Amino acid sequence: MKIGFLSSHGGSTARAVVAACAAGELDATPALLISNNSASAVMRWAAEINLPRLHLSGAAYPDAAELDAAILKSLRAHQVDTVILSGYMRELGPLTLSAYKERVLNVHPSLLPKYGGRGMYGDLVHAAVLAAGERVSGATVHQVEAGIDEGPIVAQSRVAVLPDDTVASLRARVQASEGPLMIQALGALSAARETPAC
Repeated sequence: MKIGFLSSHGGSTARAVVAACAAGELDATPALLISNNSASAVMRWAAEINLPRLHLSGAAYPDAAELDAAILKSLRAHQVDTVILSGYMRELGPLTLSAYKERVLNVHPSLLPKYGGRGMYGDLVHAAVLAAGERVSGATVHQVEAGIDEGPIVAQSRVAVLPDDTVASLRARVQASEGPLMIQALGALSAARETPAC
């Protein structure tokens, strides 16, 4: 499995997956990071660990179709076969989604289908969970399809919402579950590919 990451900010899930690969916990090779934010922490991290990285954004490709084509070309050039969205704040285009059908995974900081969709990202999700008085939140890994937070659910982790939780404290616990959840999902995906059809 050769993994490509798309990330806009810190890339905590990408970092967890790369660490799992380095530790031999996941039989995969990190192949490329693409970010739409050249100043992001995830781009600095990729440089530090010598992970190939590219800045592909709407600034250089104002036409969405051209950006989609550039992303797909870059993934193919690095022989990526599995794509992970790690806090990527753009929708993937139809070319990339079609070429990597059922091989693009995203992690979302809620128990989808709750608190998903347009406008539901990052701390906005945790604030909505707290405002609704939920007792349980968590993270979801799902296959990416057209639309925001759409696609079949692959795995979920459940995190208790504590009476004194703030957005920051809930975020910290949910985020801590996201990396292991993605690693679990990737391990299952890798095992499924290696199992011969009957």
